[in-house]
Amino acid sequence: MFRAAVQLSVSGVRSLTRSQPGCKALLASRCYSHGKQETDEEFDARWVTYFNKQDIDAWELRKGMNTLIGYDLVPEPKILEAALRACRRLDDLASAIRILEAVKDKSGPHKDIYPYLIQELKPTLDELGIPTPEELGIDKV
Repeated sequence: MFRAAVQLSVSGVRSLTRSQPGCKALLASRCYSHGKQETDEEFDARWVTYFNKQDIDAWELRKGMNTLIGYDLVPEPKILEAALRACRRLDDLASAIRILEAVKDKSGPHKDIYPYLIQELKPTLDELGIPTPEELGIDKV
């Protein structure tokens, strides 16, 4: 038993010390897409169209907002307006307020972005009857 273990360990050491000239590491190369880049206007139009679908359901609304908030940007007011109108069509006030909270969080340390968005969205918010988190007092919680 001991002799078998020694033979296995010796053969293992020999295999580690042998060089294998036939094996070469392949360099990984990346093939980046050289397709057409989407412009800002096309990006905005795509998301406005997504949220303006008449048959959008609550899952699609949340999925779209999660994807949109996941990008490294703060959505334009016209995209947020379309999302808020989708919330109204679904009669989902909670999602509308969550959208505003997410945008406020996404604005981060830039204190001038969120007030600008609220200023741009104020007519839509008033038309749809959607209060801001500040009006509800939940921004202090």
